[in-house]
Amino acid sequence: MSAAVKYTLARIGLFLLVVVALWPVGMNLFLKLMVALIFSAAASFFLLRGWRDEMAEEVAAAAERRRAEKERLRSALAGDDHPAEGDPRP
Repeated sequence: MSAAVKYTLARIGLFLLVVVALWPVGMNLFLKLMVALIFSAAASFFLLRGWRDEMAEEVAAAAERRRAEKERLRSALAGDDHPAEGDPRP
């Protein structure tokens, strides 16, 4: 499972946990959801740091792969790419 999926599911789970904890409290539903959103965001900042960092590394690696592929395609289109010996392509 990718780090992005794990992190997203953990954020949603943390939000739902806080909503359930606030359910018996006598306040407006909208206010409960807003408080749960704020508390779960603050808690996830500390509790999910490892998964957030892992997700950031995956995103950075994917961006680097896309950049390298883009540069490879640009050089191939510009004619800078030399085919290997025995390659039938011009």
